[in-house]
Amino acid sequence: MDDVSAITYDALRVATEHVLAKVREGKRLGTEDIFILYLGTIVNELKDVRSEVARLEDKIDKTNQRIDETNKRIDETNRRIDETNKRIDALQTTLLEIQKLLIELVRSRQ
Repeated sequence: MDDVSAITYDALRVATEHVLAKVREGKRLGTEDIFILYLGTIVNELKDVRSEVARLEDKIDKTNQRIDETNKRIDETNRRIDETNKRIDALQTTLLEIQKLLIELVRSRQ
């Protein structure tokens, strides 16, 4: 399919150059000539649009990579937070046990 597109593009380019030569010579343009110029304009615009789309796709890919890297760092941070929360929970459990023992100790001395 790319071969057909390239051949078609080249044929249109040659036809457009031929029509432009007619314009330079001051010759009258026929309907086909005007249509070829119009197609040439459209093809050039499409070429610009395609290159812009390719540039934007590349930019989106790079942005997605940065987002993925950020998500990985967030995942590592979340794991550390989870581990810290587990240690805090264990510490709270230990403190509650110490509090119960102190209460029992105080009651036993009374």
